[in-house]
Amino acid sequence: MTEAEFITALRRMPLHPGARGLIDDSAVLTAAPLVVTSDTLVEGVHFLPDDPPADVAWKLVATNLSDLAAKGALVEGVMLNYPLGDAAWDRAFLDGLAVVLTRFDARLIGGDTVSLRGARTLTLTAFGRDAAAPARDGARAGDGLWVTGTIGDAGLGLAIARQGHGPVALRDAYRRPQPRLTEGRALGPVVHAMMDVSDGVLIDAARMARASGLGVTIDLDSLPLSAEARGFGGEDRAARLVAATAGDDYELLFALPPHMLPPIPATRIGGFAAGEGLSLVDAQGTVPLPSRWGFEHGTDR
Repeated sequence: MTEAEFITALRRMPLHPGARGLIDDSAVLTAAPLVVTSDTLVEGVHFLPDDPPADVAWKLVATNLSDLAAKGALVEGVMLNYPLGDAAWDRAFLDGLAVVLTRFDARLIGGDTVSLRGARTLTLTAFGRDAAAPARDGARAGDGLWVTGTIGDAGLGLAIARQGHGPVALRDAYRRPQPRLTEGRALGPVVHAMMDVSDGVLIDAARMARASGLGVTIDLDSLPLSAEARGFGGEDRAARLVAATAGDDYELLFALPPHMLPPIPATRIGGFAAGEGLSLVDAQGTVPLPSRWGFEHGTDR
């Protein structure tokens, strides 16, 4: 597609009033204060070359909105930076973009288009408003560590997408994550700390603990696994370690005061204490830490 054709198609998306019909190089936002986040998806790193373009569009938007969910924010709008390449891929991406923007009432503000060279690299910036904005460094000794939803589905879904067989629900968990916007709104005012699980429960919990100057212990037996995950990947210690380090779940991980129950369905998987570092336990006792805690760019750990 040409740049003009692509922008014309974007004008049929749900547009933010500040976008001014996408006829200008800048947008005007009047909402304040704003929460801002930006994520980039790279072909071969964050999505497979043969993943459907509509699913890539969904994931690009959903991963950004997940960051807004972790701040308890309402979605104000998004900006898209897009590399124009194969026309059929571009059109399928646009179809998926329209679906996900409509689904989460995320209006397009603007962005940029460039020519594709090499692997597709897609960047979205999302803006949120009316946020409680809990930071990840606010956990306190004695707080419980909680998580929404189930963990490990997306990791198994990636394997299924590569192999071509397995439960569709798991594959879709990898391709079309669900940002927990409603849950984030409910949790924002009451949690001490919150972030989304993008790189894996172990590495993300360790990041929250480190930022808060605390140690954290996770009970692997408490890790919530879906019925599909248990049936496909098992639920023994090894399977739970895979789930805890897989990433791409985009559930909310949060620190809640002791003896307090969350206002939405969630599972307590551990707790914070004075000290430092990450510890794992299960019914058999202490669990040795795996060599890999989750996904981290530029490092083996």
